[in-house]
Amino acid sequence: MSNEPARTGHVQLDLEHFLPYRLSVLSNRLSSAIAKIYADRFSLAMTEWRVMAVLGRYPDVSANEVTRRTAMDKVAVSRAVARMIEAGWLERSLHEDDRRRSVLRLSADGYAIYDEVAPMALAFEQRLFGDIDPDQRRQLFGLLDRIDALEIETAAQ
Repeated sequence: MSNEPARTGHVQLDLEHFLPYRLSVLSNRLSSAIAKIYADRFSLAMTEWRVMAVLGRYPDVSANEVTRRTAMDKVAVSRAVARMIEAGWLERSLHEDDRRRSVLRLSADGYAIYDEVAPMALAFEQRLFGDIDPDQRRQLFGLLDRIDALEIETAAQ
């Protein structure tokens, strides 16, 4: 049996060399692997960890800002925020300058989890990079930054 996909007379999309597909699969694999670190121990879902990670780095931002920084669906962020507030991991307050806008921050309990998970996440990343040269790491992040800076909507047309 061949590893070649069947020819159907239709356009063939070489998924193994299609960047959006490869990045998506890799992201899913990495996210699932790292989720094992915090899911069982803290009952923390992947979306909740992403919200927590953003707020650990950027406290006092809105849910919309969390959505923008994570590129997650607004509904998924909203649900994660609601669960985290209910669990006592997040606090919501009004913005100092704009009382119509609410901001989020990790609570003391939220920071306790963040302060345990973040070092585990960093150790996971170190194991992931293994013996990859620091110059190659910089090159990888530079390329990701270039792709991220593209106007994706325009490129899709």
